[in-house]
Amino acid sequence: MTTTKTATTKTATTKTATAGLAAAVGLSLGLAGCAATDPAAPDGTVTLTYWMWDANQVPGYQQCANDFEAANPGVRINIEQYGWDDYWTQLTARMVAESAPDVFVDHSQQFGKFAELDQILDVSDRVAGSGIDLARYEDGLVDLWRGQDGGLYGLPKDWDTVGLYYNADMLAEAGYTGEDLWELEWNTEDGGTFEEFVAHMSVDHNGVRGDEPGFDKENVEVYGLGYNESGGGYGQVQWAPFALSNGWTYSDRNPWPTGFNYDDPALVETIGWYRSLIDKGYMPSLAVATSGIGSQEALGAGAYASLIEGSWNARSISELAGADFQVAPTPVGPSGERGTVFNGLSDAIYAGTPHPDEAWAWVEHLASPGCQLQVAEEGRVFPAVKEASDQAVKTFTELGVDAEAFSVHVAEGTATPSPVTDRWAQLQTIMQPTMDSVLSFQTEPESLVPANRRVDELLDE
Repeated sequence: MTTTKTATTKTATTKTATAGLAAAVGLSLGLAGCAATDPAAPDGTVTLTYWMWDANQVPGYQQCANDFEAANPGVRINIEQYGWDDYWTQLTARMVAESAPDVFVDHSQQFGKFAELDQILDVSDRVAGSGIDLARYEDGLVDLWRGQDGGLYGLPKDWDTVGLYYNADMLAEAGYTGEDLWELEWNTEDGGTFEEFVAHMSVDHNGVRGDEPGFDKENVEVYGLGYNESGGGYGQVQWAPFALSNGWTYSDRNPWPTGFNYDDPALVETIGWYRSLIDKGYMPSLAVATSGIGSQEALGAGAYASLIEGSWNARSISELAGADFQVAPTPVGPSGERGTVFNGLSDAIYAGTPHPDEAWAWVEHLASPGCQLQVAEEGRVFPAVKEASDQAVKTFTELGVDAEAFSVHVAEGTATPSPVTDRWAQLQTIMQPTMDSVLSFQTEPESLVPANRRVDELLDE
């Protein structure tokens, strides 16, 4: 059985929970918060509650649940889906109330705190006992779930990179081809052919393009490049592809860094260039970007000609009505390589589950080639198992999505693992307002230097 709470896809945007949401959390805890502490039914059947946030992926995982139940007649899987913001608010509340779901989809930015607070199980011994070959997963994914104690706190579920989505109809009108976008390069001095591209794709209210005389940057009808928010200290679908291809790295080591590199000149100059696209009218102001209209909606409405977004949204963007939407890889930077964050999700087991053996059996099934091949055929994400990942590329290609725009990073080794720390929430209280201030032209990119000192002080506490 699947319960849908909110049909919201994954995003790194953090929003403030409303009073209504808080009330909903309280109601949920009062009426439905005992799923993870209920004993088995009188007939001996065990019901496991499984949480996920992406509504688009529910059908594939429901089929996995059906297959698992057929092979394990004494266990039932109850899938509950919440939207991204609601998901973490609810999960945190359930952890505090000691009534979290038996198994839940975990994110690399969140897992550190759960592991440090002993709220999720170390599955190292179970993995060793099961004989699972961890080499079957894409390189680097398993390490995202290693705790500071060396334990393994989940099995890889999928992986993601980002790409440059674009309106193919606008592209053709502007004289570009999809192949041209594979050749784009950028630099911090003049922006390279990538800035030439976003300038030409920008159009003002008089139909003048951004690279033509008389372009009115104060009255832009189509922005060459869109975005959703400043990206805080992560910037996965904003500035990170540029910073990473400029030789920058998030921290001194990963996972569990002892210091971050937000004061690195490579990042400071990248943000300065990135912000200049706003000043030139090729990207919207931060106020416009965060006005309440989503970046994908703006792309679909023709307000953005291109957009950096994650592979997890490839299917939904390709299905936007009104135009043909395609994707290319991120541009090559001064380092001579492309850049992207390489992230993945896992399935974690709540430490307080009364059914740890059944929960592990479900996690083992979720991470198996059988389930992941089923998910691959849905064409929503790239599963972590290598053979399933290959199948997903084929599925996306059949759907008209150029999946190589994402997999090229894996093939060429140009993907940077997502930073893992148990202080991510606190770090963002520093970096989100700092990056907001820079992109809204209230402070200069050099303000990243003192912000980094505060971040490193936070890690020393």
